[in-house]
Amino acid sequence: MIGKLSGRIDSVGEEHFILDVGGVGYLVFGSSRTLGVLPPPGGAASLLIETHVREEYIHLYGFLEAAERDWFRLLTTVQGVGSRSALAVLSVLAPLQLAQAIAAQDKAAISRANGVGPKLAARICAELKDKAGRIALSAEVSGAMTGKTNLPPADATAAEDAIAALEGLGYKRGEAFAAVAQAARSLGADVPLEALIKGSLKELAR
Repeated sequence: MIGKLSGRIDSVGEEHFILDVGGVGYLVFGSSRTLGVLPPPGGAASLLIETHVREEYIHLYGFLEAAERDWFRLLTTVQGVGSRSALAVLSVLAPLQLAQAIAAQDKAAISRANGVGPKLAARICAELKDKAGRIALSAEVSGAMTGKTNLPPADATAAEDAIAALEGLGYKRGEAFAAVAQAARSLGADVPLEALIKGSLKELAR
């Protein structure tokens, strides 16, 4: 099983690239986001690899960041989402954007991916909602996926609990997520859960 490859870019196609590792050319598939930031032919590159072994083929999928690889793995656990569809989703949404879209149940954003219709987008949102909510909040408060953050350091668990509380009051998850994010920005780091909920309710009342 191949987990990582380092070498030089030989060529880049629309859906794949060839990585020369010690004279051996590995054909690796990737999202358009990954393909777009690869160095030109001859340039050095190191990629995380996801290996899919089937009876009729062995395919390699390359990722420059662990977050994209992890989302690829997660997406392919959804019924009807194959490797091609997963890469299509990751081509239109960066990992943090995807986490936020699923947490907010934004099916339209996901259905922008080539070959992903409304029904499949809805299934992705439904099956990954619980996992994506925590990932999105954790990523926003820590900036771990992108090195940037819109929120101050805070407790992602408290934020998720606040969203659940607002959902219990009848608010939709998307509007609850936005309200909690805004309240966390306003109230600062380490805000207690009760204060976070109250602040979120004020945001919803605006």
